[in-house]
Amino acid sequence: MTDTPTPEPFDDVNEQVGTEWEDQTTPYERVRTVISRTYTPVSTETVADTARTSAKTARKHLETLANEGFVTTSTGETGGTIYRRSSESLVVEQAADILSEVPTDELRARIAELRETVRDYQEQFGVESPDELSVARTNEVLSETADHEVVDEEALQDWKTTRRNLAFANAALSIANAQKFVTDDSPSPPESVSPS
Repeated sequence: MTDTPTPEPFDDVNEQVGTEWEDQTTPYERVRTVISRTYTPVSTETVADTARTSAKTARKHLETLANEGFVTTSTGETGGTIYRRSSESLVVEQAADILSEVPTDELRARIAELRETVRDYQEQFGVESPDELSVARTNEVLSETADHEVVDEEALQDWKTTRRNLAFANAALSIANAQKFVTDDSPSPPESVSPS
């Protein structure tokens, strides 16, 4: 029988990965990565702890990201500034992802399909949006004389998802159109004027 070596003491894998992340990135990169996944407001200290940096450094980078529109700020319950990823940056990121994967012509066709699906749901439920449907159903429940029609929750969720996807697809198409105008409208060289 052979002797098996004793394994090394277990190192905390998360700590090891965190140390490698810290060694391979700048504090700015870590703060941006942390806030890019932050959809509810958090304090500077929370971002700093997760990004493995000081609160002062995190605050400096969060303010830069806020000035760039990547982060939004608000005042927390204790009066301090809290931060979260801006919805605008999420829309732009999602639209860019769509544009990188779907050709513009195909995107236009997909938008037409999504619009048709939304119209079908509007006809099916007799309202313009899922929010209006919720209000209508609440009013029915509160009314003692109304019949309480059960809403197909799966269809309602699909309607919400379709509306969200349509919004992102429209944003992507708008960006593609704007990019086209920027490249098509590049300034031409000034015309030379001949002496008279």
